[in-house]
Amino acid sequence: MPIALLALTISAFAIGTTEFVIVGLLPTIAADLGVNLPSAGLLVSLYALGVAIGAPVLTALTGKLPRKALLLSLMVLFTLGNLLAWQAPGYTSLVVARILTGLAHGVFFSIGSTIATSLVPREKAASAIAIMFTGLTVALVTGVPLGTFIGQHFGWRETFLAVSALGLVAFIGSLLYVPKNIAHSAPASLLQQVKVLGEPRLLLVYAMTAVGYGGSFIAFTFLAPLLQQVSGFTAGAVGLVMLVYGVSVAVGNIWGGKLADRSGPVGALKIIFMGLAVVLLAVTFAAPFKWLMLAVVLAWGAFAFGNVAGLQVYVVQQAEHYTPRAVDVASGLNIAAFNLGIAGGAWGGGLIVEHLGLVHTGWIGALVVLGAFGLTVLSGQLDARNPRPVAAGAEKRTRVAAH
Repeated sequence: MPIALLALTISAFAIGTTEFVIVGLLPTIAADLGVNLPSAGLLVSLYALGVAIGAPVLTALTGKLPRKALLLSLMVLFTLGNLLAWQAPGYTSLVVARILTGLAHGVFFSIGSTIATSLVPREKAASAIAIMFTGLTVALVTGVPLGTFIGQHFGWRETFLAVSALGLVAFIGSLLYVPKNIAHSAPASLLQQVKVLGEPRLLLVYAMTAVGYGGSFIAFTFLAPLLQQVSGFTAGAVGLVMLVYGVSVAVGNIWGGKLADRSGPVGALKIIFMGLAVVLLAVTFAAPFKWLMLAVVLAWGAFAFGNVAGLQVYVVQQAEHYTPRAVDVASGLNIAAFNLGIAGGAWGGGLIVEHLGLVHTGWIGALVVLGAFGLTVLSGQLDARNPRPVAAGAEKRTRVAAH
């Protein structure tokens, strides 16, 4: 594999770290900036909203730009956004910084797969994409707990400074090693994307994605304050708990992919959504007990992102049947749905924390995830009524993290 692919992987690692590390830093940021937890939670919502808007809209608007120039511009925007977060004088400027980095995130993963596949022979394309997206998984396993550790011991601003340094490394790597002339076809226009959104069966899959992740992030956004204020973990121990969560996520991704291969996407998603709902319900009862909560967090990680494979494969299957000329658009819009779910979940979780309390995020999140389970059952029933031929190899398409 070419060294340019390593530069893309480092970029994915940096972007994945900055997206999720905020979860471990919410109590620290809220206390330092003098805002309440729901307001701090908006730092998660607005970032995800930036990703959801940036992915389809900005990718279409920047379709004619050379890929390397666009990639370098995105890493500059990403680095500047994190530097602004590092030096943010107040809450408003930190919000602006998060939105800017979210916009860069959305476009990066829209063009990243194209760039990765251009670096290798055709028969290695899937492996190249998988390697690049490994950066996201590694970010959850190492970047997020390390960033949380830095924030707890040296201040949350230094976490963003460290991520900025990663962005600079990724920029230099891309500048030196990514080829100048990367062939690319123009991305789908906004009109083509709107047409995809007019297909009810695809909208149902997007709803499954958004509702499923929305329910999970109702609780996950406020995991750090829950661990500190209810479970009794010290601020320094939160980073270690996030490490446990990250390792479990990595295992869950692999398990979820194998389950989708064996049981089909609908069968796998029903199991994973139900398991996630049970785990979130358990959070409500386990939260006051330190070691029990640690066990629940371990199980939570296994289910939290295990549905990525099933959702991505399923949306491709539906698109190949209902919108065969816009399969890539349909798949990309599922990424937007994922981030809309995160945005809505973090916002809703903030309202729950403000009006009911931290411990209630678990069972309410579980109810929302049960909604995703119900949508999955409905979609499976509709499939049974209208069987479709699945294109050869569709289920073997590369399945990557949805960010």
